[in-house]
Amino acid sequence: MEFVLIGIILIFIVTYRNSSGDGIYKFIKEQASSIYDSYAPYSYKVMREKIKELGLEYSKKQYIMQALIFAAVAGAVGYLYFYNIVIAIIYAVISVSTIPYITYLRCKRQYSEFIFEQIQVYTTNTIMEFNTTQSFIRSLEGVVESGVLEEPVLSDVKTMIALSYEKGDVADSINYMNSKYPYYMVKNMHQLFLQVTKEGAKNTEETFDNMLSDIDILVEGVYRDRADRKQFHGQFIMFGISLYSLIMLIQLILGVESYIAMLDDIFMKLLVHAVVIINSYFLLKGEKFYNENVGAE
Repeated sequence: MEFVLIGIILIFIVTYRNSSGDGIYKFIKEQASSIYDSYAPYSYKVMREKIKELGLEYSKKQYIMQALIFAAVAGAVGYLYFYNIVIAIIYAVISVSTIPYITYLRCKRQYSEFIFEQIQVYTTNTIMEFNTTQSFIRSLEGVVESGVLEEPVLSDVKTMIALSYEKGDVADSINYMNSKYPYYMVKNMHQLFLQVTKEGAKNTEETFDNMLSDIDILVEGVYRDRADRKQFHGQFIMFGISLYSLIMLIQLILGVESYIAMLDDIFMKLLVHAVVIINSYFLLKGEKFYNENVGAE
């Protein structure tokens, strides 16, 4: 009977994560038709420094509170599942040890959001500068001089300018920027500028205005998706944590003493461990999805 009850809980957790979870994930991914694209593969050290510069890094107090919460929740789960202080401590230590990984995921998401915002600024301001200068290179110079860009995008735009003067052509600089930031709006804008430069097209104001409107629609979709994902993330974490309380159902049915006696069976103990591990794995997987799988623009 005990084996069946724990097995049912285990099946429920796996089934929920593999069916309903995927459906919700799909829903979140489809909230915006155009969302973040991948960013250039900068090292974690570079990303972390930029996040600190932006003031998004957790303070020491926040990290301590995070560690205490993780340890308290994991310790409580470990004790209520096994009524063993040693196992509770082990679970608490393992839980706290995941904080650096979660910090890494959060840092990647924040850096990705920052890069997207910079690319939005780059494309929008380059188009507006072109409407005045009617020159792609001068537009880039105007964006650099305006001070609206930050590193690393600022240095990459400067590299574009240098390549254009060195090669006497904008093709290499455009290829350079497209490879660093393979966003839909970047490639489309560059393709249009390339056509204008090569073919000498005229009366492009309406075309560029339409592109600015497309960028605005894209950005609106991105921020709407970001809000939806944040809301879902909080609900996902709360529900995932609540699943740990299912073990209390077994204890209510069997009684605490009978449940503790059941744990003397090594197979039952391994099964209970499996329940905790599987639920913890999917919680971590959900955290990874929220911070890393931001879709494709």
